[in-house]
Amino acid sequence: MTALPQPAAIAEFDGTPDAAQFAELRKQGQPVVLRGLVAGWPAMDAARSGDESIVRYMARESSTRPVTAIAAPPSAGRRFFYTDDLSRLNFNRGQGRLETFMQDLLAASAMADVPALAVQSEDIAELLPRFAAENRLHLVEGVRPRIWIGNRISVAPHYDLMENVACCVAGRRRFTLFPPDQLANLYPGPFELTPAGTPVSMVDTAAPDLAKYPRYEQAWAAAQQATLEPGDALYIPYCWWHGVQSLDPLNILVNYWWNEGEPEGIGSPYSALLHGIMSLRHLPPEKKAVWKTMFDYYVFEEQGDPVEHLPQQAKGLFAAPSPALFARMRELIRGLLR
Repeated sequence: MTALPQPAAIAEFDGTPDAAQFAELRKQGQPVVLRGLVAGWPAMDAARSGDESIVRYMARESSTRPVTAIAAPPSAGRRFFYTDDLSRLNFNRGQGRLETFMQDLLAASAMADVPALAVQSEDIAELLPRFAAENRLHLVEGVRPRIWIGNRISVAPHYDLMENVACCVAGRRRFTLFPPDQLANLYPGPFELTPAGTPVSMVDTAAPDLAKYPRYEQAWAAAQQATLEPGDALYIPYCWWHGVQSLDPLNILVNYWWNEGEPEGIGSPYSALLHGIMSLRHLPPEKKAVWKTMFDYYVFEEQGDPVEHLPQQAKGLFAAPSPALFARMRELIRGLLR
């Protein structure tokens, strides 16, 4: 294991952006810390008074349904990850009431050997509608918020197929971000077994083993890092890798995921990637080269509109995007997969 220098700090926006400023920030395609963005939320008043206060605030309304909690033993080193042989994840799942989980977090803070505990990505407008109504982020109006609660835990770098604003409500969180072009240097893990939905980096950001993962040093050189205090927020661009360390005995984060600019009915790029792995990865090199040319021409349009030379009525699948066109494509794909 090798110590690495401190990564570059994530840029910060001075003040609270309005809608136009936020749109301009997003166009730049870089992460941005938004200090104090949600400092005025009522939940923040409770959080400032301590862990028991924020737990009481959240318990004012009974949660509408059970939540799924995950727990890893102390031997996992507070890291939600894999077992050593990668045969399974190193944590267990269970269901219960959110109120009980919050009390368990308070109790765990006094334990000598503390398990890693978390409730992740719960739809808060559905689970705690009063909390959601009182604590709103107008920059992303209409996006359903999700809540993440836990103790001192570490989540491996992974990417989301959406843009993200992460708002720190209680406890501090350290985010380490990597641009999408660092994919190879992050050593992604398995596709079919993931702690976070998409593949995660196999490298432990807290103790990177450069003998085993030498290219990670290049990823680290491109990394950006920030620690969020309660009330702060972070904008994470589409598909940026991010590892998260929760630094206090009780941490609460509310985040907002969304996709913008995608035509209604469009297929999932992630599904296309999986289909590409199935269909292209095992071809001989000379055939792969042919299909790379095909994708560059038809999908990535590296030479411009691939059907510019055809009359409008003959453009077929390359006509203007619409739900009807995407439905037709799905029917064609279903037929090919039979």
